[in-house]
Amino acid sequence: MSKQGDVPTAERHVVPQEVALAFFGLCVFGQGATLREVDVRVPTQVLLAVLGRLGASDTATRAALNRMVNRGLLARHKDGRTSAFELTPQARTLLAQGRDRLFSPAPFDHEPGVWTVLSCPLPEALRNVRYQLQTRLTWAGFGAVQSHVWVAPGRVDVEAMIGDLLTADVRHLAQAFHGTPTAPSDPAELVDKAWDLTALRAAHEEFLDRWERAEPGAGEALPQLLLLIDDWGRLLRTDPGLPAAHLPGDWPAARSAGTFSRLRHRLGPGAEKEIEGLLHPAA
Repeated sequence: MSKQGDVPTAERHVVPQEVALAFFGLCVFGQGATLREVDVRVPTQVLLAVLGRLGASDTATRAALNRMVNRGLLARHKDGRTSAFELTPQARTLLAQGRDRLFSPAPFDHEPGVWTVLSCPLPEALRNVRYQLQTRLTWAGFGAVQSHVWVAPGRVDVEAMIGDLLTADVRHLAQAFHGTPTAPSDPAELVDKAWDLTALRAAHEEFLDRWERAEPGAGEALPQLLLLIDDWGRLLRTDPGLPAAHLPGDWPAARSAGTFSRLRHRLGPGAEKEIEGLLHPAA
């Protein structure tokens, strides 16, 4: 448990790929949700230094960067013996979609009574596409109700979410619908099948235990913000924002959202200054 006044630093193991994406997100988006016009190339040494401050070894960071290149998330650029990485168009789209919810003032609220259903049985040969599909579905709040069938609360723009992933020969495999459940469907049973409310509450409690009483001090804004975003992203991938009618009255989502908003506004300016110094060091 974090004491009053403390901000968690590297108290837990971080996943280098997730933190690297969060760092690229800050480089490309800053604290907003609008892409900057200039592509950002981040030197390998900068990434090693940033992730090293969070406890990731150089070996783990390099391996994560290689995986991200292989998955089409990063492009590697060589300049003699040095290298740098930048987001691919695919990764920029993925981050743009994710950050719409990441920085939403009400990430757990949706149009009442409306659900989105998606069926998309992609073949095993499209393993990379399936991985990307699952990532986007998780960010958009979908839960699996059976093999290749997902449901999410609210009205999700499925075309915007996955349209660029599907080539012409497989687009027909995706079928999406917006609507309301009708008998014999029971929304409560649907929620129980697709989500574990006990696990969702535990995820909120873990986030609040780490961050609700934290007060950022001077310095270390960038690693603190990266950890905050990483924890917040994990929570958003866990809790899709289910209708209040199917949740207990003391559901902690509003407390979590308020905690994230308070801390990211406190840490943001200092983190932006650190990033500027890393990408454009003084001569």
